[in-house]
Amino acid sequence: MGVMSSFEALKVARGHGLDLVEVAPQATPPVCRIINYGKYLYQLNKRQHEARKHQKAAGLKEVKMRPRISVHDFETKRNRIIEFLQEGSKVKAAVTFRGRENAHRDLGWEMMKRLAEDLSEIGQLEIGPRQEGPNLSAIFSPKKPASKPASKPASKPARPAARPAEAGEQQPQSQSKAAVAQETSGG
Repeated sequence: MGVMSSFEALKVARGHGLDLVEVAPQATPPVCRIINYGKYLYQLNKRQHEARKHQKAAGLKEVKMRPRISVHDFETKRNRIIEFLQEGSKVKAAVTFRGRENAHRDLGWEMMKRLAEDLSEIGQLEIGPRQEGPNLSAIFSPKKPASKPASKPASKPARPAARPAEAGEQQPQSQSKAAVAQETSGG
């Protein structure tokens, strides 16, 4: 609408039933917009909500086991850890000891060793097994994919620049090369 005094701009905004919002106060003169401020806040909130929806929460998943777990249950827990690692989450595997199980902590250490071996292809041991009170825990993180060497992109096959009007007529050699060079250079 051009440069005008703040009083005139406010009058125009009120005349349309809208609000005068200062967008760039640092500019000379300051830049303002005539908008519905409530609608603007609603759209801003909606955009922020969409942005949060697509963010990945950096979570630490936890899988708890006991030292006398059966083979099948161990495999189920291991498969669950593999799923979490493939999703990109870190996983804390914990073996909890209770009562007389505390006398056989070596079973928990063996279980952690076997778990680390099973997960070596998918994940890496970030924090090794360590005893924290009645729990033996280790944290696994997903392995970074090996970076592949950068290969050159396949170039498009060169098309003839223009077809001659008659079958016997041909373009000079230098003109056709220049046309092909322009097409393949991306310009």
